[in-house]
Amino acid sequence: MQPLIDNARTFGQRPEEFARLAEGQSPDVLFITCSDSRVVPALITGARPGELFELRTAGNIVPPHALEHPTSEAATIEYAVEVLGVKDIVVCGHSHCGAVGAVVRGDDLAAVPAVRDWLAHAAEQPKCEDPADPTVAEAVQNHVLAQVLRLRSYPCIERRLAEGRLGLHAWFYEVHTGTVWQHHAETDTFETL
Repeated sequence: MQPLIDNARTFGQRPEEFARLAEGQSPDVLFITCSDSRVVPALITGARPGELFELRTAGNIVPPHALEHPTSEAATIEYAVEVLGVKDIVVCGHSHCGAVGAVVRGDDLAAVPAVRDWLAHAAEQPKCEDPADPTVAEAVQNHVLAQVLRLRSYPCIERRLAEGRLGLHAWFYEVHTGTVWQHHAETDTFETL
């Protein structure tokens, strides 16, 4: 903890770098990813403060759109699209994902009921030929595509897509190499950026 505290103490000693941030935010990208500590969107993308609007959830899960049961995730998505006017949304899964791994392996999550119930939002179990693979790459990639599909059911996203004012992107980040892969719809494959 001490290195984090030390950095936080010196971080605010450069106010000139941050003064413009007080004027508001206008990020172009909503970046939806896992809350895993190994996935750092600004590090992966090189984004500076104010350039990414982030939504981090266990397993980068996008819950179903349901007005009768609003979620903070749905509110974040709606705010990003309707208020901030983001032009792109990236859903970025990652290798070695504990959440997706638990789903494909059918792990007993009785000791963590909130996690168990949250993962139930993961839609159907992602396709995975080898659930014992520690990277769970195939499952995570399929899971990311399912979350992108789920985003399409949000009215604000559906409308912006129809107007040609929004792009959706499916990414897969390898924590053990730092490589980022992007899904290409025309070939239905993930290829390195």
